[in-house]
Amino acid sequence: MTRILIADDHTIVRKGLKQILSEGMKNVVFGESADAAQTLQLIRSPFDLLILDLSMPGRSGLDLLKDIKVLSPKLPILVLSMYPEDQYALRVIKAGAMGYLTKDSAPEELVNAVTKILGGGKYISAALSDQLIDLVQRPHQGEGHEQLSDREFQVLKLIASGKTVSEAAAALSLSVKTVSTYRSRILDKLHLGSNAELTRYALHHKLVE
Repeated sequence: MTRILIADDHTIVRKGLKQILSEGMKNVVFGESADAAQTLQLIRSPFDLLILDLSMPGRSGLDLLKDIKVLSPKLPILVLSMYPEDQYALRVIKAGAMGYLTKDSAPEELVNAVTKILGGGKYISAALSDQLIDLVQRPHQGEGHEQLSDREFQVLKLIASGKTVSEAAAALSLSVKTVSTYRSRILDKLHLGSNAELTRYALHHKLVE
């Protein structure tokens, strides 16, 4: 039996993933979690693969991914997210995930990704492969936001989506002073002067809607 843990806060998504994988694979059993705390508890049981959503209650997706790699470093992780690949794929691969898929991917692509990772490989799309090659060949080039740390990128998205520094601090379980420091670093790195300019930048690069 292959044991797959599906971590997503939407019941209908978990049900859909189970149906797709049950139809495309044999001898699969599933575990389910709906938030970060439950996921961290369940990975103590033996699973062959974790399918992880980046947006779940209790902890930001990148932070949760890093926590999982500390607690269960050998557990393969496939990140399945609503966020476009160019926003998060490189970051989750760097953090230890074995693959990244967006939720609008075709069902057969999900089965292919899971099968490849269970076989000991990694799954990346052709577009992500090109990004990785560019990163290796030109490590200091690319858009300004690609040079931000994971935490700075999270703060950027929150502030650009209209959150105050206090609200962003609460969402990330950080102090207001710490988030203010990240905000200052972001503005400096992107050569911006205000939250309004930061929001325009994020909209232009399709980092927020």
